Amino acid sequence: MSAENQTRWLALLASPAAILGSALVCAAALHAQSPMESSLRVNASDLAVLEARDIRKDLACTVTPDKPELGFDLRFHTGFDVAVPLNELSGGENQLTILFRVSSDGRKPRYFVQHIHVPSIEDDAKGDANLHGSVDVGEGSYHIDWLMRDRAERVCAFNWDSEASLPVKDKQMELGITPGSVEQSGREQFTEEAPVERVQNPAPLNIKVLVNFSPQLYDSAAMRPSDTTALVTMLRRVAREPQFGKFSLVAFNMQEQRVVYRQANADKIDFPALGDAVHGIKLGTVDVKQLANKHGEMEFLADLIKKEIGGSDHPDALIFAGPKLMLDDSVPDDQLRPFVTDVDFPVFYLNYNLYPVDMPWKDSVSHAVKLFRGTEYTITRPRDLWFAVTEIVSRIVKSKHGRNSNSASSQ
Repeated sequence: MSAENQTRWLALLASPAAILGSALVCAAALHAQSPMESSLRVNASDLAVLEARDIRKDLACTVTPDKPELGFDLRFHTGFDVAVPLNELSGGENQLTILFRVSSDGRKPRYFVQHIHVPSIEDDAKGDANLHGSVDVGEGSYHIDWLMRDRAERVCAFNWDSEASLPVKDKQMELGITPGSVEQSGREQFTEEAPVERVQNPAPLNIKVLVNFSPQLYDSAAMRPSDTTALVTMLRRVAREPQFGKFSLVAFNMQEQRVVYRQANADKIDFPALGDAVHGIKLGTVDVKQLANKHGEMEFLADLIKKEIGGSDHPDALIFAGPKLMLDDSVPDDQLRPFVTDVDFPVFYLNYNLYPVDMPWKDSVSHAVKLFRGTEYTITRPRDLWFAVTEIVSRIVKSKHGRNSNSASSQ
């Protein structure tokens, strides 16, 4: 294997496509890590290594555990990074098998396995192959027993303890995974939402959401799973709110200047249909007409806001959501001001901004929301989203109660 091909192979192992079940990889890579539900499927020699809990380096490698971190999907993600010197794998083709089990108190351990094909490598190969694996866990304490072996039965073994815990101030957050649970990472983001028992008295609220499915970095050439995770989680947080009973959703993409999905006055958000539409977004391809119009993005945003905020439907609240939208022009006030007096429902903006220190400025949506006397929330961490939606629900309920009271008194 040439030095150039060795470098290419190393890059492949280090790329997102080789991550073992990571929550942030593309759908094609999600099958890389397979769970094993029972120790009966683990061969005796591997099970003996896991049970011994000895650190072994017959096959040289360095294992670095990851500290559990809460993702925007409200699940703790934990795992490991592995570095293997390429000269350890020199010679003919090989295969690495990574096997690890995650144990928590009072629950049956879960086993995960990954097989990695290794092409032939020259004896003087330099550098390391870098691998990563991850699982999702709920709050709790865990022990991980880990091994990697090659075809020659050389073994690298390691073990460690891990704890996933919310700060005391965040304990009221409802996570997306139960305490003590261990699940495979990399679930499809746009799966069907579980049924929610809605409040019936008073009548459930009617919500309209406008979400901009665009990358966190506006000039990116592709939508990464990490770009959509927070946005989908925002929608799920809204969809699971028992006070909300009707949903209108408008998903759009600013780079393409088009609405990619629309759902009106539905009992629930159709996440699979939304996912199909979002997967169809093709960044990096711009229509010639769009290039010719220097104010195209502003005009698209202005038309969208006027249509949705001044429509014939009358929601109990309008929620904008999306990454910071720094356009060259904001929507002129005189285009939106005629609609201000007609808006008697609250307007909110969930501004997904991972870099608030680097990007503290108000964006084009902020300007419009302010004109409608709306409220903006900067969403940087999972807790920001949880508490923002909690406050939004309270404000909507109070607003509707006030409107109903005024209507009753006028009669």
